[in-house]
Amino acid sequence: MNKLVFFLGPAGAGKTTLAKAIASRRKVPFFDMDILLRPAADAIMTLHGLDPADRDSADYKRLCRDLGYRITMDAALDNIGLNVDAFVVGPFTKEAANPDWISSELSRIGRSLQDVEVKVVLVELANEELYRTRIHDRQSPLDEWKFQHWDEFRKSFGNRSVKWPLPSSNVKVIDNSDPDITKTVAVVEHFIYD
Repeated sequence: MNKLVFFLGPAGAGKTTLAKAIASRRKVPFFDMDILLRPAADAIMTLHGLDPADRDSADYKRLCRDLGYRITMDAALDNIGLNVDAFVVGPFTKEAANPDWISSELSRIGRSLQDVEVKVVLVELANEELYRTRIHDRQSPLDEWKFQHWDEFRKSFGNRSVKWPLPSSNVKVIDNSDPDITKTVAVVEHFIYD
């Protein structure tokens, strides 16, 4: 049974870093929504006369968000259909709150939760200051909106949950606060591959 593993969490939590570390060790396809959507989002935002580096505003969410998730899931599901494991990275806030979402996605390729082992790694940090520091340190122009609207953006740091009908043993909350991710990578890899 192949695995579809989601790395979910707010910006700056380190979900991409963890997923990449394990994907490179296990040679697993890695699908990051931010990377896959970037060329389309830049073009769409520019065509609408908006900041192409914006990844957080209401305009961005209205014009690009759902497209990003569709592109990401289509790529991941294509690999799952080939019986290849897939790692998927993104916030997936709305999707994780919908109990029917994962089954609906798998049904697009004629699969179900009985055919594919779905696991979720919920990545978080210990406090708001760590988020701010990590987001600042990555020096991405895509983060400017976050700093300009910090009071609004910081709401994304709240506790997350996944409403999909998965066994509790298939969902793991990971505190990724330690700057040395060696132990964290080992814990997550063990969770995924047991």
